[in-house]
Amino acid sequence: MIEGVSLTPLRIIPGEYGEVLHAMKCTDSTFAGFGEAYFSTIKKGAVKAWKRHRKMILNLVVPCGEIKFVLYDDRQDSSTCGKISEIILSRSNYQRLTVPSMIWMGFKGQGNGLNMLLNVSNIPHDPDEVDRQDGFENNICYDWEKDHI
Repeated sequence: MIEGVSLTPLRIIPGEYGEVLHAMKCTDSTFAGFGEAYFSTIKKGAVKAWKRHRKMILNLVVPCGEIKFVLYDDRQDSSTCGKISEIILSRSNYQRLTVPSMIWMGFKGQGNGLNMLLNVSNIPHDPDEVDRQDGFENNICYDWEKDHI
């Protein structure tokens, strides 16, 4: 795992009329404040990459579908500089992925049907604090077509 990135197991509480899916509490150790919460969907096989937030901390949860997240660390002062991590989140692997600032991130839809993520970030979206690279033509050595996991 990349330095500063964490996975937190979450609870799905069954009920007679439906389920409750936990995402985040202000008492969680990874809670760094609240800026905004939003949902994003991705089609099977589609790739949304690469983004790096200079300030924002991401807290990602996948309540439906299956999404592969790929993280790349190019922070020169990090013990994991140059490393890539892959994490697949889904209902069957229901966890919260916390991604600190300055980590490159992309994701790919894996499941059939609706693949949806929730991000609970510590600051509101600010386009001026985001760096972007093309998903396929970049300086990150990752092939989205290969099955790495």
